[in-house]
Amino acid sequence: MNHPATSSPHDAYLQGIRVNLHQFVWQAVQVFFVGLVIGMERTVLPVVAARDFGVPRTSFLYLLSFVISFGLVKGALNFVAGRLSERIGRKTVLVLGWVAAIPIPLLIFFAQSWWWIVAANLFLGINQGFAWSMTVTSKVDITRAEQRGLATGVNEFAGYAAVGLAGLATAWMAQLYGPRFALLGFASGVIALALVTALLFVRETLPWARAERHRHASGTHTGPRPRFAEGLAEHPTSRQVFAYVSFGHPTFSALCQAGVANKVADTLLWVLFPLYLHGHGLGLVQVGWITGAYGLSWGASQLWTGLLSDRIGRKRPVVAGLWLLAAGVVAAVLVHGFAAWLSAAVIMGVGMALLYPNLIASVADIAYPSWRSSALGTYRYWRDTGYAIGALVLGLVAQARGAVEPAFWVTAGWLVLSGLWVLVRAQETHPGHLPKAPSP
Repeated sequence: MNHPATSSPHDAYLQGIRVNLHQFVWQAVQVFFVGLVIGMERTVLPVVAARDFGVPRTSFLYLLSFVISFGLVKGALNFVAGRLSERIGRKTVLVLGWVAAIPIPLLIFFAQSWWWIVAANLFLGINQGFAWSMTVTSKVDITRAEQRGLATGVNEFAGYAAVGLAGLATAWMAQLYGPRFALLGFASGVIALALVTALLFVRETLPWARAERHRHASGTHTGPRPRFAEGLAEHPTSRQVFAYVSFGHPTFSALCQAGVANKVADTLLWVLFPLYLHGHGLGLVQVGWITGAYGLSWGASQLWTGLLSDRIGRKRPVVAGLWLLAAGVVAAVLVHGFAAWLSAAVIMGVGMALLYPNLIASVADIAYPSWRSSALGTYRYWRDTGYAIGALVLGLVAQARGAVEPAFWVTAGWLVLSGLWVLVRAQETHPGHLPKAPSP
């Protein structure tokens, strides 16, 4: 008598983009909304800081204080979100992120001083730390290891294309309705729509991560076998994961420092680049086109840079991206004119696209499923704390020299050294492109 094969409740949670396409799309929609919320600040706030909030044009550190608050909160909440989602689920953390976003447009609209903007960015950091983190984690949960470059590329494409579109849209709306009404209307609509769709259409993906762990533990996993980082228990403590990913493992630590470097560059392009362009005679809408080109080229290019790393491995695109980004930063201060600055912005966007999704995919490649969300949270802690580090360092440099140009040179040097660190210290993490074993 034939007996049917024993089935497991984990069998219902198959990984792959095609089999989970409906949920994959809704997660992309969510990160698009997250990108719109952060992108609304990119063009308008740095330029109107002096006019509307009394920030002196040469008080670079004071101006960058809103990025410091954002980076510190978002970095810490990335790690909290990763640990919390392993206990209460990804969807719950995502929804909490959108609830935290509700005060942002109100604080900006009623702001009496620049410190109200700093406070708004505390809530923005919570929103980003919870909501964006969960879109990344959920996509990694439901896709196969060899698809994670594409998955993270699509995720970051959706988010950073939205950053670019929001920067351009709010610059145009600010011209018509004034900055406060533009940001209030834009952000309120996005946050309401995001919260409703998260509640109605997003599914919990933690069961997929548990099913993947079960398949590895039971030996039923199929496809390329990941080379998970060794040295941690299956269920480590928060302190153990944080120390191991930050300092204890050479590849993880190299990826973390590269994350810091890329956010130092993004801080420059978020705040000081618009000021630099405005100081050279460009109007708000022209600045919006250039910063929008940076965000859009970053976002759109990730559709092929993530897929590229699935084919050739993660390490080469990451190193190339850091160095191409450095080249674009240097070009931005060497060229002059709208078309030239637009080209430099595109170069920087492509550089970001080469490194950004593939750093995330690299961490996901070698983190064990039971603590992968915590590993991603640790990496994202360091990466987004790079906003605060970059704002502090670049603000001090610009303040000391009384100009923004020296901050561009410091950023470019930082990126070159970061790429060298990854080249020397990190191993290839893609399960289909592992380093050859040494000869006996």
